[in-house]
Amino acid sequence: MSMTPKQLLDSVDQDACLSFLASMVQHKSYSQTDGERDLARYMVAQMETLGLDTELMSVPSGRFDAIGRLKGTGGGKSLLFNGHLDTNPVTEGWTVDPWEGKIDKDYIYGIGVSNMKSGDAAYFCAVKTLLDHGVRLKGDLTLTYVVGELQGGVGTVAAIEQGVCADYFINCEPTDLQAMTMHAGSLMFTIELTGDTRHLSKREEAVDAILAAVELVPTINGMTFSGAKSAEHEKINRAHIGVFRGALGRDLEEWRPPQVADFVRLKGSARYAPGQTPESVLADLQKALDALCARHPGLKAALIDESTQGQPVMGPFEVSPDSRIVKTVNAAYRTVRGTDQPTGAITPPAVYGTDAGHFYNRLGMEGIVCGPGGKFNTMPDERVDIVDYLDMIKIYMLAIMEICGVDEAS
Repeated sequence: MSMTPKQLLDSVDQDACLSFLASMVQHKSYSQTDGERDLARYMVAQMETLGLDTELMSVPSGRFDAIGRLKGTGGGKSLLFNGHLDTNPVTEGWTVDPWEGKIDKDYIYGIGVSNMKSGDAAYFCAVKTLLDHGVRLKGDLTLTYVVGELQGGVGTVAAIEQGVCADYFINCEPTDLQAMTMHAGSLMFTIELTGDTRHLSKREEAVDAILAAVELVPTINGMTFSGAKSAEHEKINRAHIGVFRGALGRDLEEWRPPQVADFVRLKGSARYAPGQTPESVLADLQKALDALCARHPGLKAALIDESTQGQPVMGPFEVSPDSRIVKTVNAAYRTVRGTDQPTGAITPPAVYGTDAGHFYNRLGMEGIVCGPGGKFNTMPDERVDIVDYLDMIKIYMLAIMEICGVDEAS
């Protein structure tokens, strides 16, 4: 390698990197649309310009991932980068064009720029910068641009099932450049409460399903779950009721408000840590329902696991802070920013869930979640700090060279 690491970092073309990210934002890649497929094709074409072996990898329902592979010269560890191309929809309240890729002195704007096109672009630009300056790697490098993260990670699961793997991975979901070494698994559930109706004149004889549900919601929203291995694990326990409907009968008839409601349907989500299981979470929820029914004689409660309804379950993820990949990213951060990198079960990202859970649970791979963006995620005028994006490129460059190793003949 003819350049020092510092010279390589200084060589990052800021304007070109921002322009590339803007070009990604300009693709309207909503989940399960032609725009998502167009962006996958675009990423394949861009990786081909770098000389990578590329593939449009099939994903169920006519979707596909963009995969790029760079074969090393031999002797180094292999590294995989993972990010998704699909985005959330634009909401009300935007003051800039969501698909322009607007850049000002501080930020780059656009739908999906935080979640997670800035991460996607950062590892592309990291590889491009290294290759442009003649760096040859000993270990193999794989870039995965997947779809369907918003549907439980169907794109990453499809890639894993078709043989995509490596010694280590970096998932580039937005963490504001912090090193996330643990995140929660996700479980979706429905609760149905059945009471016993009466006219309001005789409501003392009724079993009021709404009254019981109003009591239940704060109980569930305040829950942690049994079996947490440490206080840090328990920190990412959370449950939330997001849908509440109550009226008469299972069809929730609303035209008879003088009667006491005898049916409520609640929908919610739980987040649990590595070492806890969906079964243990459901058992804890069931205990809360049993206690509710004991306080409201005649109430019946049914708990339904909705997590297996046609899409993968996003499991929890954990890696030791002493893992080589964590120490490598920590050291790269220190080189670029001059301070220690926040590391651990970083919240709020640790409550989100990511495709890292699939690599961890299905392949046992060691990895880390670390990407630009986060604090302006899922909000109008979604944006990313330009300095964070550029620093992330440099951190990824250093991590690639350390994990894969540099062939000094390059």
